Amino acid sequence: MFGVFRKLLLTTLLALLPFATQASYTQTQYPIVLVHGLFGFDSIAGVDYFYRIPEELRRDGATVFVAQVSAANSTEVRGEQLARQVEDILAATGASRVNLMGHSHGGPTIRYVASVYPNMVASVSSVAGVNWGAPMADILQGVSDHIPLSSSVIAGLGNSFSGLINLISGGGQPQNINAALRSLTTAETIRFNNDYPEGMPSSYCGNGAAVGPNGVRYYSWSGGRTLTNVLDVTDPFMAALSVVFLGEKNDGLVASCSSRIGHVIRDDYRMNHLDEVNHLLGLRHIFETSPVAVFRQQANRLRNAGL
Repeated sequence: MFGVFRKLLLTTLLALLPFATQASYTQTQYPIVLVHGLFGFDSIAGVDYFYRIPEELRRDGATVFVAQVSAANSTEVRGEQLARQVEDILAATGASRVNLMGHSHGGPTIRYVASVYPNMVASVSSVAGVNWGAPMADILQGVSDHIPLSSSVIAGLGNSFSGLINLISGGGQPQNINAALRSLTTAETIRFNNDYPEGMPSSYCGNGAAVGPNGVRYYSWSGGRTLTNVLDVTDPFMAALSVVFLGEKNDGLVASCSSRIGHVIRDDYRMNHLDEVNHLLGLRHIFETSPVAVFRQQANRLRNAGL
């Protein structure tokens, strides 16, 4: 009788094993903190910047927080804002470190925190991070520097837009579009890389160290397409912006080579800059994996690395 019961119990446990494994697929040791890019936010009117990504990570075990830093400001200012939020997360959860994932300008932002406060960071995952500058920022900075009154016009328009984002998302952070654009220029990112070199390749389009001297693990991925779905009204905008790259592979706003840092997972997903965070409302290339799945895979990668 006992033998039959034991066999039945074993069979039941084996049947449930796939579900148990799936339930912990994204269960990292340390909390995951998602960090938005330029003109970003955590959530507006119920729509997340990282569309459907936090809840999908949580569904299979991850503890996830979405940071809100200035929609437009310098990398260092945004980094200090993020550091204070990380401190709050560590105090609230009792965790010793966090896994940072940043999109676009969020890439350098999380790199700053990992470099200045390495004791708080287990890993950095840069998603289309602006790690070698953005041509559009170079152009706008050039216009601002050489055309009279243009700096005031750019500041007025940019700060008004970022201020509106800040207002409707309840951010409460200062905005400075001129500082943001300056941070994203090629010259300033090179200066930034010299000050905070962990994980960075020694040359453009190269490979960086997977583990920095600060003990933090570095990962990156990005897209290399602009037109990805005929139903996505933002695709033509991404394609128009991409002309400044003069044929270099890019996602509309960031060159694939510029995104590379640490362990490069891929720099050629059939995704543009908005697809990478699952916008517009999840529309993507029909022959490419879901951006949500890419974030889930990264969480599982961190889990398997003991992070």
